[in-house]
This record gives sequence, structure tokens and C-alpha cells, in this order.
Amino acid sequence: MAFTAKDVQALREKTGVGMMDCKKALVETDGDIDKAIDILREKGLASAAKKASRVAAEGVVAAYNDATAGALVEINCETDFVAKGAPFVELAAKVVKTVVAAKPADVDALLATKAVDSDKTVEEEVQEVFLALRENMKVRRFALVEGHTVSYIHAGGSVGVLAAFDVDDATAANDEFVAMGKNVAMQIAAMSPEYLGKADISADELAKMQSITVDSALNKPESLPVPILNSLIDEAINDGKWTAEDAEIYKGLDQKQRKNFPNFISKEAMATLAEIAVSHKAEISDNKIFSGLVQGRLSKQIKEVCLLEQAFVRSDLFEGDVNGYINSVAKALGADIKLKSFVRFAKGEGIEKKVDNFAAEIASMM
Repeated sequence: MAFTAKDVQALREKTGVGMMDCKKALVETDGDIDKAIDILREKGLASAAKKASRVAAEGVVAAYNDATAGALVEINCETDFVAKGAPFVELAAKVVKTVVAAKPADVDALLATKAVDSDKTVEEEVQEVFLALRENMKVRRFALVEGHTVSYIHAGGSVGVLAAFDVDDATAANDEFVAMGKNVAMQIAAMSPEYLGKADISADELAKMQSITVDSALNKPESLPVPILNSLIDEAINDGKWTAEDAEIYKGLDQKQRKNFPNFISKEAMATLAEIAVSHKAEISDNKIFSGLVQGRLSKQIKEVCLLEQAFVRSDLFEGDVNGYINSVAKALGADIKLKSFVRFAKGEGIEKKVDNFAAEIASMM
């Protein structure tokens, strides 16, 4: 019996087994799908389909780079015990080396690629480890960056970073450059920046950040400049928007106590004050003092989310921002060094982990 690509796909959907194994089973059974399913079950491959529904949020992030490119790969499994085992760690190392060697376009292409130092595809290598460990596992994603890169893996694969530099070959081979790159990658792992620099924040995103900063300030009126705050309190008292009790409490505070007035009045009075501030958003936004406050807070946010503007955490090596640190090393080496981009993977980020409620399960059974 002949078979088509649709038959292979149908067998894969029924069993959850890889395309190559499905094809081999159909060849062996001359296209008989039912017999092919039996063969896959006998080999233990079809049981992977049952485990595939289990959440695989553990695993590792692996890194590899050579003189031409660098890569990160995240491979997930179900338990931390398996993730730390030698078979799984070796699998991750083999897969990430394959990414650099073969430069696949996507995960599907990677799975179909022959793994380095192996006569099997990546998908077959994963299947082989599954058969040994019997846990749902998945090559979730990878990042490939061509050129000179430096990688860093934190805590045995919980976080992986790849930093790409524009630098000449001789400098890239220098130990001082490699050490600098590793320090920058560690900064990325620890501080989790969202952008490389301020120039990478779009105008729309910057406007959104400013709008959020304005709204945040208005909803926390005690942080507003004193002249603006006093005018809001006057309105709350004079227009009867505060209760008589809150008004009397505030009036009875001395100058020092008024600096911490939220500790004395009710939560309802503070909420009312925020409502008054929001109602005057347009005129407060035009106030030069308030504009300065907003710009100051916005600048602080940018320094937190932009890598090059972040304070360098290894202050024992350099006092200043990350960009200054890179430039200082470039100057010491007499070379041009530019950080072009970075990638940061955190194991399991974005995967919804299943939380077992045993009490509810027992109750439902009863």
C-alpha cells in the first residue's frame, strides 16, 4: 500500500511521534496506519503523545559560540531532576552546537537537521532521550546571532545571555575583551534590560511611558511638587470634598507632620485627593515644575530598562554606566568596540505552570 505526506501527518497527529519515525513506520507497514501505530507503540514512541499534554516548564538554557556566531537554545522538560541530569544537559549542548553549525531558519528546521557528531536528526536525538527518561520534553526556541558574540549561562541554565559585538577579529580573541563581554552578559542576566539603548525605544513606546508616569504621579498626590499639592488640598477642604474630620485633622498638623500627612488622614481622603489631581491633569501637565518631575522619573526609568544607560553592577571594576564600561575597555585595548544587540532567555518564562490542587481533586472524587 502506497502512502502520502498526508498519511505521515495523520500518523503524527494520532501518535505525537516525530515525522521521520512516522515515515519509517509507514514504510515498514507498507502504508498501513493502524499497523504503524502498533509498531510505534511497541517501540515506546507513541507513549510520548500521552506525556506531551503534561506541562514542561523546567529544563535548561544552553549557549554556544565560536568565531563566526553564537546561539542560545531553551529545551524544556517536566522536572528539575531530569533537567540537571547528564543526558538532558548533553542533549542541550548538542542541540545548541547544531544551531551554530547548521544555522536553521526555525525550530521545525532545527528538528529536521542532523545533529552535530551524530547520524540522527535533532528530533531523533530528543526522542532518544525521552525514551530513556520518560518525560515530556521540547525544543522550545533558539536565537542565532552571527558575528562576534559572548555568552553567559546563569545558575546551571536558568538564564542564558548572548551579547553581540561589532569588533575586529584580533580584539575579539583578546582575553580582556572576552572578560568584558562576560561581565556585560552577566549584567544582562541580572538586570534584565528591555532595550539596548534609548534610541531603540520607539516614539510610541516613549509616549506611553510618559503617559504612565504622569498618571502614576497624579494618583500618588503626596509625591507631587508642594505648590501643586497644596492647591489640591485647599480644594479638598474648601469645596467640602474631604470629610469635616479629615479636614480638621489636617488643619491641626504642624509643619513637620504635614510632610507625612497621609499617615494622619483617612484612605478615603487620599483617594479623593488623587481624584482631584486626575481631574486637573491638563493644567498640572502644563506646570513646568511638574514637567520637570515627570522628565526626571522618565529618565530614571530609561536608565533601568536600557542596558547601555544602566549603572554597571560591577562597581569594583568601573564606576559609571555600561556604555562607559565598554568604552573604557575599548580605550585600554586601543580598539573600537560596539555592543550591537543582546538576547536573554529565562527558562520557562511565559509557560503557564500547572498547579495541582489536591484538596479539590479529592473532593471531586468523593
